[in-house]
Formats: sequence, C-alpha cells, structure tokens
Amino acid sequence: QVQLVESGGGLVQTGGSLRLSCVASGRTSSNYFMGWFRGAPGSGKERAFVGGIAWTDDNTYYVDSVKGRFTISRDNAKNTVYLQMNSLKPEDTAVYYCGSSPTRSTLRGSYNYWGQGTQVTVSS
Repeated sequence: QVQLVESGGGLVQTGGSLRLSCVASGRTSSNYFMGWFRGAPGSGKERAFVGGIAWTDDNTYYVDSVKGRFTISRDNAKNTVYLQMNSLKPEDTAVYYCGSSPTRSTLRGSYNYWGQGTQVTVSS
C-alpha cells in the first residue's frame, strides 16, 4: 500500500502562483512514477493528466496547456513531489490529485494509488 497526501491548494487570482505538495508513505518501493492529475471533485475516469516525474531521474512530462507555467520537482529524502503552478488561469481551477504508478505513464488507468485531492480555485 502507498498512501499519498496532497496539500497546498487554495484560492488565487489570475496570474498568481501556488505550490502543491504530495507526500508518499508506505510501500514506496513500488511507487516508481508520480503524476499530477486534475478534475472535478470526486472525479475518477474524468481526471486529466497534468504532469509527472519519476523518482529515479529528472525527466518531467507535462500536458501542453501547462508547459512553461507548471513545474514538477521531487525531494526523495522527504518522499515528496511538488507541483509549482505559476501564471494561473481560471481554466486551471480543479481538484488536483497526485497518483502513483509502477510505470512511466500519462494514462489515468496506469495509476494504482491516489491522494484525496486538493482544491485549486483561480478567480478572474
């Protein structure tokens, strides 16, 4: 089992910034790739990939709509993955979830552990 806990969401104006954190615990050895997704509250199949990073290298992956604005990083010592979000837009409003996958994947179905989500609201 892997437990994931997100934090850092909130209300911000257009153009503002937020940094989300996702702390992993439990059987983290099976926790190869970390992805950030977003969607409506309680969303399952509808949540969309935002970006991801592996624990073992510095390669990062982003959906086109956030490239140049969002940055994913990790701190292996803290078992924590971050999502730095800059130049936020109203369309970035969503619940942001972190997920854990045993493979390097952008597909929601590849992820077997999820956090509870953190709400990000961008006002216009």
